[in-house]
Amino acid sequence: MKSKASESKHERFVRLAEARTNKIIATLRLLGNCSSPAAYDYSKQEVAKIFGAIADATGAARRRFEQKEADAKPFSLNG
Repeated sequence: MKSKASESKHERFVRLAEARTNKIIATLRLLGNCSSPAAYDYSKQEVAKIFGAIADATGAARRRFEQKEADAKPFSLNG
């Protein structure tokens, strides 16, 4: 295994993206544990608010990736 100092930018991206994605998935599974009506009391509105906030954060993160692609294209009035 390469040292962190000698890894390429892509290797660093893969390492961090995989770890962070797995952490998000694990946290979402923990959130799913709150769905038990035997243990918790919640409303449909509260659930909608939770998942709306998650969707907003996911969309913001995706836009950051997409914006990088848009910024990389040179400006042209003809294309």
